[in-house]
Amino acid sequence: MNPEAAKRYARVVRETRETRVCAEVTIDGIGDAKCDIQDEFLRHMVETLGRYSGIDLVIEARGDIDHHLIEDVAITLGRAYREAVAESPVRRIANAVVPMDEALVQVTVDLIDRPYVHLELPDKMYSHFIRSFAMEMRATIHTVVVRGVDDHHIVEATFKALGKALGEAMSRTESSVSTKASVKWGVG
Repeated sequence: MNPEAAKRYARVVRETRETRVCAEVTIDGIGDAKCDIQDEFLRHMVETLGRYSGIDLVIEARGDIDHHLIEDVAITLGRAYREAVAESPVRRIANAVVPMDEALVQVTVDLIDRPYVHLELPDKMYSHFIRSFAMEMRATIHTVVVRGVDDHHIVEATFKALGKALGEAMSRTESSVSTKASVKWGVG
C-alpha cells in the first residue's frame, strides 16, 4: 500500500462572523504542533494536545473574544480529528493518568460515535473547549481530577492526559473492537 494513501489527514476551515479557524491534522505524526492562535494559553493547550497525542497539527485562529475563539478552535479541531481518523479501524478506548506537580488527572476516551462528556475541570472555558471538541469529534470523554490545587496545573495535566489517551485510542488496529461489528448508515 502506498504510504501516502494510508495517511490519516484532514484540513478543516471554520469561518463565522466572530472567528476564522484553519486546522490541519495528521494523525500518524510525531506530535509536531505549530499553532498561530492569538490567545497564548489556548495556543499552549492546543500544542500540548497535539504533542501528547503524537499528532502533527497546524492551526491558525483569530477571533473577536476569548469565548468565541476557544469554542471555535475546539469545534474545528474536533471535526479535523474525526475526519482524519475517518473509517479506519482504531483501538477506540484508552485512558491516561498524568501528573503535573501537585495535580494528578485521569482522562478516558472512547471513539464510539456517541458523544458524551463528564468533566472535572476548575476552568469553565476549558471545560467548554473539551465538551465542544468531544461533541464535534463524536467521542466520549471522562476526566477525573485525582488531586490538585493549582488550576493551571489541573488544566494542563488534563490536556496532556487527553492527548495521551487520544493518541492510543486512534492507533490503528486490524479491525475495530465492538459488539455491534459495524454500523451502516442509510437513507430509510
